[in-house]
Amino acid sequence: MSAKKILVVDDEKLIVKGIRFSLEQDGMEVDCAYDGEEALGLARQCEYDLVILDVMLPKLDGFQVCQQIREFSDMPVVMLTAKSEDMDKILGLEYGADDYITKPFNILEVKARIKAIMRRTARREETPQSTILVKGNMKIDCESRRVFIGEREINLTAKEFDALELLATNPNKVYSRENLLNIVWGADYPGGARTVDVHIRRLREKIEINPSEPQYVHTKWGVGYYFKG
Repeated sequence: MSAKKILVVDDEKLIVKGIRFSLEQDGMEVDCAYDGEEALGLARQCEYDLVILDVMLPKLDGFQVCQQIREFSDMPVVMLTAKSEDMDKILGLEYGADDYITKPFNILEVKARIKAIMRRTARREETPQSTILVKGNMKIDCESRRVFIGEREINLTAKEFDALELLATNPNKVYSRENLLNIVWGADYPGGARTVDVHIRRLREKIEINPSEPQYVHTKWGVGYYFKG
């Protein structure tokens, strides 16, 4: 099994050095960047197994870097933040991040979060999928993780795709917000039901002609969400 490759991004060199040393002790390969532009350049060159990304960075901040990474990759991104207002943004996951860690942090917590995300990613890769799902004008390619409405490709974040794929492969089954959170984000994810609502809203904005009258992803009031089969 090849070593996991991690990108660590922070302008505080002592933090980077500490994380790098600890991850390398666990047999991981670690690249480092100290500003947003450098981080984005490395992320374009290499498909990392995970990116640890500080919010406060020179040149481009962590939110901008995460958004731009999501334009070309669904590699997992964990945000580092020292500010409660930033945590609120990250929990909304408007930026496509997979998780967050607050400073000051315990390196054991960082490693535990990384391993939890790696497990979820491995399970997703090992689960056999029917390759193509077609519903109405929508085509979901589970293998390449691409979605098309007619001939137009829809650019989804990793979690938006995971939620859509789960609902579409189980049509008419209603998932509560808690179930979706546990399945898509994992039982150890610190966010709440609001995270699911934000993702479903953004997903509808991308795939529905009229998000307030959805054709695909429907709400069962007081219960949760389902994909109309």
